[in-house]
Amino acid sequence: MGNFKFDFGYNPPAGDRGYEQINPKTYMSDLHNVLDVASENFTSLWASDHLNYGSEFRIECWTLLTWMAAKYPETMLGTVVMCNSFRHPPLLAKMTATLQHMSNGKMILGYGAGWYENEYTSYGFEYPRAGVRLDMFEEAVKIIKLMWNDSPANYSGEFYEINNVFCEPRPNPDPVLMLGGGGEKKTLKIVAQHADWWNDVMRKPEALKRKLDVLKSHCLTVGRDYNNIRKTVSARFIIDKDHRKALKLADKIKRVNQYTGQYDQMIVGDPSAVIDQLNELGDLGFDLVVTSFPSFQDLSYIKLFAEEVIPDFL
Repeated sequence: MGNFKFDFGYNPPAGDRGYEQINPKTYMSDLHNVLDVASENFTSLWASDHLNYGSEFRIECWTLLTWMAAKYPETMLGTVVMCNSFRHPPLLAKMTATLQHMSNGKMILGYGAGWYENEYTSYGFEYPRAGVRLDMFEEAVKIIKLMWNDSPANYSGEFYEINNVFCEPRPNPDPVLMLGGGGEKKTLKIVAQHADWWNDVMRKPEALKRKLDVLKSHCLTVGRDYNNIRKTVSARFIIDKDHRKALKLADKIKRVNQYTGQYDQMIVGDPSAVIDQLNELGDLGFDLVVTSFPSFQDLSYIKLFAEEVIPDFL
């Protein structure tokens, strides 16, 4: 198994996610420092879309994204992934088209159905059952694509309706539409029908292979070329020049945060071990990884990755 060609993105913390320390007083300077490194070494920058898990410090996704677009205009920009329920889909279509225009075509709309119930209820959003959220998500995707391409656009569905809506300037080219999620019955069918790219969380190789097999089956059913969908994954990296130190840090993060299945999302080890694990992803067909690292203020992790891992995949 040889090395594959990968693109790498970096997803800075918008708030506490269990393995980085956030200091609200220094957040902006910390963000500047890490993104200065990432923008020079990674092909894309990504913002996560959560409003809160509890009382933690947290920056809103689209605000962070537009700030990054202005600060780092040469880098592709993405969301990983935006929750359909938090913004009215026609408005989001307009927001994305606008940022695509103002960033000179660098926008990747990562989009999902939403999942965290407490976040919905604390902000006053209705939290329908999963099947309904997915039906709403599919309608939203249809509306967004229509608004990017038809002028005026019209749509009447069970959940959303638009009438003679103009989305000018319409994007040219369209933003990349990256749909996130691993639900095998409905989510991956929506991906097969509508996505330019698919994004999943890091799983064990056998679990990712199963998701890919299901996606391939849905593509056959709907008449879509499976190879035309780019496969991307979001992964937490615990990297150190000393392999044992990396394993020890991963165990500490697991213990402190009481991770169970989420521990499988980590790629852990020295640069050689990390390269081997990335090659396993490449062998499955993935070619873009959205990264995050265990420290926000300490740049040694992201610099080590940039210096000793990325060059193997160029």
